[in-house]
Amino acid sequence: MQIKPDEITSILKSRIEGLDTSDAELTEVGTVLSVADGICRIHGLDNCMSFEMLELPNDVTGLALNLESDNVGAVLFGNWEEIVEGDTVKRTGRLLEIPVGEQLLGRIVDPLGTPLDGKGEIDTSHTRPTEHKAPGVVQRQPVTEPMLTGLKAIDSMIPIGRGQRELIIGDRQTGKTSIAIDAIINNKDRDLICVYVAIGQRKAAVVQLASVLEEAGALENTIIVMAAADESAPIKFLAPYAGCAMAEHFLYDGKAALVVYDDLTKHAAAYRQMSLLLRRPPGREAYPGDVFYLHSRLLERAVKLNDDLGGGSLTALPVIETQAGDVSAYIPTNVISITDGQIFLEPKLFNSGVRPAINVGISVSRVGGNAQIGPMRKVAGRLKLDLSQYRDLEAFSQFGSDLDADTRQALARGERLVTTLNQAERRPMPVEDQVVQIFAATNGYVDRINVDRVRKFLASLAESVSGNEPELTKKIAGGDWSDETQSALDQAVSQFAEDFGYDLDEEGLPLEEGDEPTRSQSSGSSSSSSSSDADSESDSDSDSDSASNENAADEAKAAA
Repeated sequence: MQIKPDEITSILKSRIEGLDTSDAELTEVGTVLSVADGICRIHGLDNCMSFEMLELPNDVTGLALNLESDNVGAVLFGNWEEIVEGDTVKRTGRLLEIPVGEQLLGRIVDPLGTPLDGKGEIDTSHTRPTEHKAPGVVQRQPVTEPMLTGLKAIDSMIPIGRGQRELIIGDRQTGKTSIAIDAIINNKDRDLICVYVAIGQRKAAVVQLASVLEEAGALENTIIVMAAADESAPIKFLAPYAGCAMAEHFLYDGKAALVVYDDLTKHAAAYRQMSLLLRRPPGREAYPGDVFYLHSRLLERAVKLNDDLGGGSLTALPVIETQAGDVSAYIPTNVISITDGQIFLEPKLFNSGVRPAINVGISVSRVGGNAQIGPMRKVAGRLKLDLSQYRDLEAFSQFGSDLDADTRQALARGERLVTTLNQAERRPMPVEDQVVQIFAATNGYVDRINVDRVRKFLASLAESVSGNEPELTKKIAGGDWSDETQSALDQAVSQFAEDFGYDLDEEGLPLEEGDEPTRSQSSGSSSSSSSSDADSESDSDSDSDSASNENAADEAKAAA
């Protein structure tokens, strides 16, 4: 049989022309060259984009990071142990996206949005890209609205505003997470959506944290994103970006959101591990050259949008763990230079009983008084300076016991200010009660009270003012600090201090028994008359005792 090329060509043309291409799907595929430690090399994806999602067998998702001339380096999410050499990889044409929405509130999820709390699937149709360009200057507005933490030391001296980035930095076990949790609890009844990102923590610790929030009634307003300590490095790397994307859903909906990244030290370590496995060149401390960009592009997404874009806000509280208080290390200095201030927690203060253990000297908020209500800005104006002076005098006074009166007074005032700002964890305080207590401390009403009674005095004072003067506290919470409000508060505090009773005179010396009342007195006339009778009896007893003592002394002299 003779083969005629012309006939074959005509048959092929007719077949091609009659082909139905409506159901055809063109997909660029590649092949796995190698896989290890959650990293795989793929050949054949010539048009792949950076940060593009890739489909692998067994429901494993890949993220393209290294785009090289002959292969693509990708990190794997999911059960990557089941991926073997030769498996087929498909491009999706989409950048990495995660599910977002109100359905995630009250849930514990992984960075891919998969629920981890056993409460069922999450039904949401909204997604957002994990990587998103931060808004520019024109799209922003100044930070002026307070993001109250409920902690006196922070709201008075290191105020945080909605849209700000405030770093919480310190050694391990100094109370960094407690500050973030108190801020979440304090805003449970306010219009603030909270996202807590746990990076490299034990699962038991995250579950315990969720139960604390649930007991306080704050979990229903919070999303917890967990990348546990036993997870692979790519999952830990993705966690902060996923948490930020979940918060941005509310930001661009005109709402206020708060994201806590706990902590970015472990995030940087996971990125270093991932980069070394991808054969990226190491730099200082073996971190890759773009480790600064790793955190800057994340924290720049914190913003207070202008009113034309809805006026939403995204506040970021990154956490950094230091080694032996070294804030000049690589990652701490990176994040300090990115953020709008830092709260530095010191182990020495923590061990001495100061809660929160904030070092006032190097802690700062670059938004400052713009993120405070008027009354707090006025009463706390000199607080930070007075505390800094107290710490200097305290160190100086250890070398000499002969101190002048002014130094002794400054030390006594500083000791009482420290006691005033001490606050137990999980007990955030309304801002009006904070103003009342700090007003009493900065205006000298606690100077004549023993240090061990200051806490009781302040707690009773806040309760008394809020109970007897509800309109006054309402005005303070609303930002009213007129002369009339100041006068009413001064009168209320002064009256309470007199009723409570002083322990010291104006020079700081202990009061004698009959000088002034040292405890609050009852108002009944019978009690006052009985106390006067008792005083007269005790006076007569003391007189008779002194007379008998004098007679005995005379007899002794005569005998000698």
